[in-house]
Amino acid sequence: MKLFKMKKMSLWSSLMVVWFLLIATSNLVESKCAFEAIFNFGDSNTDTGGFYAAFPSQGSPYGMTYFKKPVGRPTDGRVIVDFLAQALGLPFLSPYLQSIGSNYKHGANFATSASTVLLPQTSLFVSGVSPFSLEIQLRQMKEFKVKVDELQSKGNTNLPSPDIFGKSLYTFYIGQNDFTGNLARIGISGVKQYLPKVVSQITSTIKEIYGLGGRTFMVLNLAPIGCYPMFLVELPHESSDIDQFGCMISYNNAVVDYNNMLKEALTQTRKEFSDANVVYVDTHSVLLELFQHPTSHGLKYGTTACCGQGGGAYNFNQQVFCGNTKQINGQTLTATACKDPYNYVSWDGIHATEAANKLTTYAILNGSYFDPPFSLQKFCDIQPIG
Repeated sequence: MKLFKMKKMSLWSSLMVVWFLLIATSNLVESKCAFEAIFNFGDSNTDTGGFYAAFPSQGSPYGMTYFKKPVGRPTDGRVIVDFLAQALGLPFLSPYLQSIGSNYKHGANFATSASTVLLPQTSLFVSGVSPFSLEIQLRQMKEFKVKVDELQSKGNTNLPSPDIFGKSLYTFYIGQNDFTGNLARIGISGVKQYLPKVVSQITSTIKEIYGLGGRTFMVLNLAPIGCYPMFLVELPHESSDIDQFGCMISYNNAVVDYNNMLKEALTQTRKEFSDANVVYVDTHSVLLELFQHPTSHGLKYGTTACCGQGGGAYNFNQQVFCGNTKQINGQTLTATACKDPYNYVSWDGIHATEAANKLTTYAILNGSYFDPPFSLQKFCDIQPIG
């Protein structure tokens, strides 16, 4: 695979070269950005604390790398939308559901862990699926706009101006839970039956936000779930289904089929709105490369979880999740974190580490994984993300 259209260079090396060039360019002029806010829709991959604002429960070692404490992000540090905000010169996004300490002048994050695109047919307390599906997140967005229009004139300093919605970047990273939620029970063929509805809901959401004034949309595709430690442990498969990198072939192929469906749907949506940017972001390829060749990009471990229990190839125990302690068969088992999460792609078996999120964001900023071609540098002086 040709990365960033640069030959004989690793993803890490290519990203570093591009990044230094971006920093040098941005320092030549006063920092500016056409995007004054980010509005994000998603699940745990970009949750900045929404789920745990609604259902407080997160403990250590989450947040250990950057924040040095749990802050509602299901990883050791920052998620992709954090890095993206930093790169655009914006503060971290406050979760829409966080009532204390939030500031929405530069956008809001509607993402919550365990969210799906489609409305859930069960309760959080039965299946673990979040009630805040994409449709609910869209309703929250609409209500947010109503409140901005009503309250901004009264001098509320924590809200943006009413014209912000046409000056914002709208990001989507959601659908993984729709894909994986019933995968073990009904199989790939069963899941594929309702994936067109998932794609349709995403495109219809974009169309509704367009009606609210949105003009720039970035939709991240699904990650290669066949490489995640959790699914390698939980999903049924034969040894013949494992590729040379330790990932499940059939499940990853199914994700590619979904991603192609999403890409085509976004192409059709783009044709309807000639004055909008509807961008498909192939983060799948970036993460697949990290899982397959971690040592080529400054990491050490691909399909092994940093925070888990049991050691071995995956260090994942489906009975004891990261940070938890349980009595099992007379033994006290605790899923603890490694001391060097910066060497791992997988944080807890299902979420990426801050290190992997940072590399993925570098790829987004570079623009080589966009369809159609789209340059953030034309809109913003990209800032270092550290």
